[in-house]
Amino acid sequence: MSRRSLHTPAPDAAALRARLDRARDAASDAGTDALLIAPGSDLRYLIGQAVGSFERLTALVVPASGAAPALVLPKLEAPGYTDVPTDDLGVDVLTWVDGDDPYALVAGRLGKPGRVAVSDTMAALHVLGLRDAIGSAEQTLAGPVIRELRMRKDAAEIAALRTAGAAIDRVHARMGEWLRPGRTEAEVGADIAAAIVAEGHTEAEFVIVGSGPNGASPHHDVSGRVIENGDVVVIDIGGPIAEGYNSDSTRTYAVGQPRDADVAGTYEVLRRAQRAAVEAVRPGATAQDIDAAARTIIAEAGFGEYFIHRTGHGIGLDVHEEPYIVGGNDLVLEPGMAFSVEPGIYQPGRWGARIEDIVVVTSDGMEPLNNRPHELVVLGS
Repeated sequence: MSRRSLHTPAPDAAALRARLDRARDAASDAGTDALLIAPGSDLRYLIGQAVGSFERLTALVVPASGAAPALVLPKLEAPGYTDVPTDDLGVDVLTWVDGDDPYALVAGRLGKPGRVAVSDTMAALHVLGLRDAIGSAEQTLAGPVIRELRMRKDAAEIAALRTAGAAIDRVHARMGEWLRPGRTEAEVGADIAAAIVAEGHTEAEFVIVGSGPNGASPHHDVSGRVIENGDVVVIDIGGPIAEGYNSDSTRTYAVGQPRDADVAGTYEVLRRAQRAAVEAVRPGATAQDIDAAARTIIAEAGFGEYFIHRTGHGIGLDVHEEPYIVGGNDLVLEPGMAFSVEPGIYQPGRWGARIEDIVVVTSDGMEPLNNRPHELVVLGS
């Protein structure tokens, strides 16, 4: 009967109240009568924490105007929200028990809306239950509204991301303790996961150890493959710190001298591409400009077909969030936007490489949140 809590140290009440006010304004500007926010990172952003609701509805009802926001939740889940300063936030708490109709409770709070926006990740069970309860109201996604707030990090959020970046850098600095011939990817991954927690994270959200040909799969996990001398190994790792904000950093290593003669030259192309993309980050540039800065160098060197993903993704309370650094995205970068810059070159059946840093757009450029060397690190040589 346990429920995983996304309980983290929350911003102060004034900061949360300001977020709620901005959410109401954003909903109004979008022509939406109310936001219906399910447990998850959006709810954590707005009130400081969230507890999973599963088959029982929990939702923050945020009217664009009129009635105060209301947190609708099962009475049995209420203890998980006792630290939320609802009085200071001006949020009413409406509880229900098994046998009640929570969807009717939400509908009663809304009156007769013409358009409501539901969380992108709200379970279909609840989306359909709310649809039936609110009748003819149009349902849209809340993501386009909330992302406009979450893309622009405030000073406290940037400080948390800075702390997370330094913590994951400390893990990369220790890679020589674990990465050596004769060990499996899974064995190395387990050591890395423990170190991620030891160095200041609450958990290891993901650990990729892609050795040899497995490094050519960008989202490889770990496997029973035994690491061999001469392997190139992609290590992509990250997780949340106590405040809920995430790290995400990739470095590529060689276990002994690389066996393939083309590693040094190809890796240098990647290093130049990543550096060019990072240096292109500034207010006024577009997301697609950053992608193009990396992609052009890789393509001109003849490796364009081996760069098979976007150059980056936003990061914060989620590992992947807006803005996405990809061709076709003409979003203009603004101070406070935080995202990865992570081009890669992947040669199927042979080896792959990726370099990833998190950067934050500043008033006149960018701040890197990862500061480990970008050169190919040769271990055991």
